Amino acid sequence: MALYARYVLPRIIDLAMRNKEAARLRAAWIPHARGEVLEIGIGSGLNLPFYSPQVEHVYGVDPSLELQRIARKRLRAGGIQIEFLPQSAEEKLPLADASIDTIVMTWTLCSIPNAPEALKQVKRLLKPGGRLIFLEHGRAPDHGVVAWQDRLTPLWKQIAGGCHLNRKVDELITVAGFQITELKTFYLPGPRPMTYTYQGFAQITQAGE
Repeated sequence: MALYARYVLPRIIDLAMRNKEAARLRAAWIPHARGEVLEIGIGSGLNLPFYSPQVEHVYGVDPSLELQRIARKRLRAGGIQIEFLPQSAEEKLPLADASIDTIVMTWTLCSIPNAPEALKQVKRLLKPGGRLIFLEHGRAPDHGVVAWQDRLTPLWKQIAGGCHLNRKVDELITVAGFQITELKTFYLPGPRPMTYTYQGFAQITQAGE
């Protein structure tokens, strides 16, 4: 199982996320990133081609060294500066408070063991007026689909790197102290328990709101 998690699963994840619909959504959302960027769950670097010249530096967090190795191959010569942080998103990140302009999270909240703690780290690092860009799959609004998500998640976590099918992404973000300023939700093509998608922007909730 350790060999599967370390070498086989990263390649399966990279292959699974290189699909047309995922690329379309990355192209729509990732170019909104600006300045100093922290990408939680950078994985195999599939977002890298979509960052605009307005991005100065990217810190990429991911505990998988194999995915990091694949991501390094995607770096373009003379492209954006990137620094990999090979650690869990729940651990304290070696960055100063309020030092990041944009946080990017794409298809990663589902598999972080302690998602609220990771979002706590995100909130600590984001500058006032900074933006969280999220693109995630999670809990559907349809009772029949939710029943299957709850039924499948225990097994799915075992084979898909800890991925939860049933996390309510918008609730996780708002409970962590963010205000969602734009949200789009819909099913992507494919099995409904795996494809209900949350996309949007969020900012730190101001005191008193």
